[in-house]
Amino acid sequence: MNKSFLFISLFVLSSVMLFALGSKEKETPKEETPLNVVQITGVVRLVGTAHFPEIVISHDDKDWFVVKAEAGKLHDLQQQVVTVEAEETVTELQFANGMSAGMRRELRNIRIISVEQ
Repeated sequence: MNKSFLFISLFVLSSVMLFALGSKEKETPKEETPLNVVQITGVVRLVGTAHFPEIVISHDDKDWFVVKAEAGKLHDLQQQVVTVEAEETVTELQFANGMSAGMRRELRNIRIISVEQ
């Protein structure tokens, strides 16, 4: 009785541990489009939390996130309408189950063309 109980308990514990290890997940590469030089006019906003602030240029239904290295150029222009020329990177975001979570547009190498008050 004692040996069979030990064998059954070891079998159950090892089968539970196998499920905890999981199978190898397939890594899907991020889909990024090549860099496009775009000209954008929109309102400069600061979004996020105190620990993770981000500068965003908003126009109608699109938002362009400015990379951290370039955020200093637009930080003092918050709530103003600006026209910039920059390289745009578009990345498709996905939820853990594979469904689309939308597109994230990022700007780098920003050149300010005009500022409206």
